[in-house]
Amino acid sequence: MAIFKGAGVAIVTPMHEDGKVNYEKLEELLEYQIANSTDAIIICGTTGESSTLTHGEHLQTIKFAIDKVAGRVPVIAGTGSNCTETAVMMSQEAASYGADALLIVTPYYNKASQKGLIRHYTEIANSVPDTPIIMYNVPSRTGCNIQPATAVTLAKNVKNIVGIKAASGDLSQIAKMMSMADGCLELYSGNDDQVLPILSLGGLGVISVLSNVAPKNTHDMVMKFLEGDLAGAAKLQLEAIPLINALFCEVNPIPVKTALNLMGWNVGPTRMPLCEMEPENKERLKKALADYGIKLA
Repeated sequence: MAIFKGAGVAIVTPMHEDGKVNYEKLEELLEYQIANSTDAIIICGTTGESSTLTHGEHLQTIKFAIDKVAGRVPVIAGTGSNCTETAVMMSQEAASYGADALLIVTPYYNKASQKGLIRHYTEIANSVPDTPIIMYNVPSRTGCNIQPATAVTLAKNVKNIVGIKAASGDLSQIAKMMSMADGCLELYSGNDDQVLPILSLGGLGVISVLSNVAPKNTHDMVMKFLEGDLAGAAKLQLEAIPLINALFCEVNPIPVKTALNLMGWNVGPTRMPLCEMEPENKERLKKALADYGIKLA
């Protein structure tokens, strides 16, 4: 059975002005997402600024989300690292808290060969044999690309490696992978502007930044497609493109946190080395939100 179908939110990690994690605000965001039809919560991913959380904060935030969601929708914990040993430790902790699945990004900075990727993912998966794993392929951020044959080899040979978040932007690569997979991989879009193309290749949904600000529409986009309303799904995808482009006009999650603050959510700043948006980009984001029909504070 699939981990989820529909729209999973790659949720931000709200911060107080002093930079500490704002758990009260995180609870508000979780409730808002669930009330607006989000199908899964992805906690401590890229959008959640996992790379600048301490291990303690990272694990506490995962546990907090699992406890507050309390089984209403799946919670998928980001526990990847460029150090296999660290990823194993984080994954085992998240699994012990009751995470429904783990999202494991490819090793960044030090990278890995395809052989190294197979060893890395196999080691992590074997350390949490009862917890499903979604591989996360985002070469623009990591400098490391899971080739189709590698993804399929892992899915076919490691029982709890079940899915992939595809954020390469390369639809030809994704099509090749799915043609080789023969049904052994659950595919999720990692790019909000490619949700429908990836669904058309066998995708089950999206792990979405857009869902932070437009959860119901993102859910509806996927569900309309899965239910056969292709025109309705395409309308929602195309209407969202200007907003999606604005949400990625600077490095994620700077724009989406700015957007939530503009909407009155007061999710606080990003952590350094990320910083505030450039004024002209902030104005572009304001316009895109307003044009999309999102009320600003």
